Amino acid sequence: MRPTETEEVREAVRELRDALGRAGITLPSLGIDAVTLAADPPRPLIELGRCTAATARLLAAALTPMDEGGRE
Repeated sequence: MRPTETEEVREAVRELRDALGRAGITLPSLGIDAVTLAADPPRPLIELGRCTAATARLLAAALTPMDEGGRE
């Protein structure tokens, strides 16, 4: 059976939370946006939420490619 769009979004949230955790990053408000889940038909979006400046810098560092020497 094919997963529903809501199940797929729940799985994506879990995968993102796990990946961020491995990078030492926590987004406390990461989850499914309830308003989009309540639509008819549901069109769930992932709510990343707000974060501190330190967390934003961690995210930026995690997304910045490094050269072969381990430097940006």
